[in-house]
Amino acid sequence: MHRLSLKAVFLFTLMLFALPAFSQVGVVISFAPPALPVYEQPLCPGEGYIWTPGYWAYDPGYGDYYWVPGTWVMVPQPGYYWTPPYWGWYNNGYAFHEGYWGPVVGFYGGINYGFGYFGNGYEGGRWQGNQFYYNRTVNNVNVTNIHNTYNTTINNVTVNHISYNGGDGGVRASPTAAEEAAARDRHLPPVAAQNQQIQAARSNPELRASANQGKPPIAATARPGNLTSEAVPAKEAGAPYHPPANRGAAPNANNRPPNEPARPATEAARPETEAAKPTMPTHAKDVPPHPVPQPPNTGNAKQDQKYAQQQQKLNQKQQQQHEQLAQKQEQDHQKAQQQQANAARTQQMEQQHAQQTQQMEQKHAQQQQQLNQRQGMAAPRPQGPPPEAAHPPAEKH
Repeated sequence: MHRLSLKAVFLFTLMLFALPAFSQVGVVISFAPPALPVYEQPLCPGEGYIWTPGYWAYDPGYGDYYWVPGTWVMVPQPGYYWTPPYWGWYNNGYAFHEGYWGPVVGFYGGINYGFGYFGNGYEGGRWQGNQFYYNRTVNNVNVTNIHNTYNTTINNVTVNHISYNGGDGGVRASPTAAEEAAARDRHLPPVAAQNQQIQAARSNPELRASANQGKPPIAATARPGNLTSEAVPAKEAGAPYHPPANRGAAPNANNRPPNEPARPATEAARPETEAAKPTMPTHAKDVPPHPVPQPPNTGNAKQDQKYAQQQQKLNQKQQQQHEQLAQKQEQDHQKAQQQQANAARTQQMEQQHAQQTQQMEQKHAQQQQQLNQRQGMAAPRPQGPPPEAAHPPAEKH
């Protein structure tokens, strides 16, 4: 096992315990996101893909919003729809509500993302058995390759480019009883391909609102994860963008929006930049080795030796479980390749792998915490100054 600094131990532990639940609220920001840009939808790459609209996300490391391009995503399982994420006003800040997959489209703030997502439900297509039928009125579909189509005109659509719910100038919409029930129903988080799209967008400086002024050069892509192939630029910004000079997270970012479960006391004390936490790898083979805490020095040599022995035993056991899960997931990949699994089955497999990896790491983090508690050891604390992401550098204007 590799020895890492106590700072790395602390950050890794935070990553494990900060894994988000489906449709949870992330960071809260003191100023509103830009308007939604105007852009065209790329051609649907094939059957089984559902459109996921673009949206503004926030990077606390830069104190700036960035555009996550809309894209076609292979549905994780038949019968499921995508509920887009949205920003909603609560107690002097804008809270980000994560999107999710489910059998019913839930509340997404009343935001008109277009292409079937007009603020309530989804008008872009419907499931008939295991076949998804596309509404050509709002989707860019090649009927030569995709035959499951229909045409239904959508009326009474409020045309605007507002990207948030509530607050100054935001959309005025509240969830219906059915949408609230959908939020409590079974969910799947964004699939691996969607997370790749987010990471690619976040690492592209041109997609930051301060750089593109609300008109991103890559507004949509035909497939997720690749921002260079079949990318579509924005035609124009939805509205002029004028961010405040001193932009950043709201001072009351730990307040929770209505209908959200209360956070534990320990979670409420987390920094406002919690949303900058690393993303959990999808596969066990990509999880870095657990950092080994430095040997304790409590003054009780016998106790310290016992702790060190138990720590070594725990690390060996967890490493073995890492390897076993990695082997099993690799066997799944080989089996899928031999059987020539289609894209839908592959997506389901990857989703299962992500859940397996997350559950394993949560279990390992709990085991480490229990060992520390039994030995009367405090949780590792970072040494030196806090991570830079917790204190974004001042903007120069």
